Amino acid sequence: MKKSVLFLFSILFSITFNAQDKRLRGIEKELNKILEVTNAPGFAVAVVEGEKVVYAKGFGYRDYENKTPVDINTLFAIGSSSKAFTSAILGVLRADEKLSFDDNPRLHIPELEFYNNDMNNNIIIKDLMRHSTGLPRHDGSWYFFPTHDKDSLLARVKYQEPFTGIRQQWYYNNFGFLAQGVIAEKITGKTWEDNIKELFFEPLGMNRSNASISEMKSASNAAYGYLLKDDNTISKMKYYDIAGMSPAGAINSSVYDMTKWLITWINNGKFNDKEIIPESYITEAIGSQMVISSNIPDKEFPDIYLNNYGYGWFLQSYKGHYRVEHGGNIDGFSANVAFFPTDKIGIVVLTNQNGSAVPSLVRNTIADRMIGAEQTDWAERHKENLEKSKQAQAEAKEESSISNVKNTKPSHITLDYTGTYSNKGYGDFKIYVENDSLFSEANGEKIYFNHFHYDVFEMVDVTDNKVDTTQYGKALKINFQTNDAGDISGAKLKLDPMVNAIEFKRTPSTIDIDLKTLEQYSGEYELAGTTLKVYVKEETLYLFVPGQPEYELMATDKHKFSFKTLEGFKVEFVETEDGKIIELKAIQPNGTFVAKRK
Repeated sequence: MKKSVLFLFSILFSITFNAQDKRLRGIEKELNKILEVTNAPGFAVAVVEGEKVVYAKGFGYRDYENKTPVDINTLFAIGSSSKAFTSAILGVLRADEKLSFDDNPRLHIPELEFYNNDMNNNIIIKDLMRHSTGLPRHDGSWYFFPTHDKDSLLARVKYQEPFTGIRQQWYYNNFGFLAQGVIAEKITGKTWEDNIKELFFEPLGMNRSNASISEMKSASNAAYGYLLKDDNTISKMKYYDIAGMSPAGAINSSVYDMTKWLITWINNGKFNDKEIIPESYITEAIGSQMVISSNIPDKEFPDIYLNNYGYGWFLQSYKGHYRVEHGGNIDGFSANVAFFPTDKIGIVVLTNQNGSAVPSLVRNTIADRMIGAEQTDWAERHKENLEKSKQAQAEAKEESSISNVKNTKPSHITLDYTGTYSNKGYGDFKIYVENDSLFSEANGEKIYFNHFHYDVFEMVDVTDNKVDTTQYGKALKINFQTNDAGDISGAKLKLDPMVNAIEFKRTPSTIDIDLKTLEQYSGEYELAGTTLKVYVKEETLYLFVPGQPEYELMATDKHKFSFKTLEGFKVEFVETEDGKIIELKAIQPNGTFVAKRK
């Protein structure tokens, strides 16, 4: 009896979500065409109207290699489509009178500091929610230098330069959503992840959804992410752990789970007649809070216009209908969650293709039918645009050449570029030598430094232990800097187009030296009548100059040391053929001075 009940439930389940609404009759042909023209591994889509799911289906494969199909319960990373969840937490807290959107965020996070006092004193929570802080993205800070500690990640904001004034211009910024998540954590005493589960996942019955990459990896029926290479090769990508930046985009979900989220928004914050999100917040969140751009409508689509932002939602007019939506992109995955409030129609599309056009193409194709608009062949239009783009790229490639200065070489030997490079607004990375070449790592991925010209190198990806030479001339450039002593003192990276290149300060690599070796340098050295003292204390070598503080020395090579607290100052000990230390060379910006050992 139990088996027959389960069998009956599975039949009803299938009928409920695959029965054809007359408006969507024959839609699979169009959706399969989108799968074909985008060369995507797979995707899933669900459509809601009012309080019902009217269509849900999977296409293609969640595991492309093993041809495991996508279904409506397959988990995908939804990326920045998570943002509406984060802001909605604050909507709930405001209804409970725990905060005001006009509060300064530092009221709830006292340790939070921005780049200048104007920002410290005048930014309000609402600015974080609608991207109006004046900060550019600074995404390299969290993407290349991840940490699971939200507080330490947020502390980097103090060193991140704005590009315009507060509320002067809309500009997308993930750190604003990190700050919202941390504000909620401070108020509730719970993690952002727990707040999401308790406020939304559990009451909505979003039982498949989670908010961490570890849960994604261990879940059943989870999609792998893929990248389309050279327009025809589908290559698997590693899951990206968004770590501490989770409030900006860490949710993993299925289209079936996401239908419940859409139903809640369409029905003024209620799900099964229970209030999940305050209606007053819903109205505000999907209303225009900031103008993104004021461009006039496109000639081809004069009824697609408006480009504004609410709280975690983009707002547009689509063929005469008010549309609320937000996309999401993270390594190997793309998403779009959209609804038409006055039509009470919602569409969610999730795909396991990196930077994919699938979500918008599927959304628009279905929207045309559901709202009764004139139908556009979005798949064919995408195909035509791809051909035009390929042709333009081919023509540009024929005319382009690498703009480096030929026959130049680096100013220093390879070893001199090694060390740790640090920026307080971003993080640290190490450069090391391997097989006479320079390498580094960014978020676990190996990077090769290809000489471009002078002291400028290209940071080229290494995949499967092979340098991706196709990136030559196109990869991110790193420009090494020297100090007055001629040493490599740091490097500049153009990580954000809206501000100056980000400067990273270099700390030379150190080597370990045993106590016995260190002690051979101990003694007194005479320099122009002044006695310099070198001694070992707590297994560390120090130099003392009369009238100055003692200087801690860091070993960088055989007989070579750098001052820990003084940039550009070095010491080199000179030995005889029989191994005796006889001199100390003090190398500093204003010259090199030799002290004889007493």
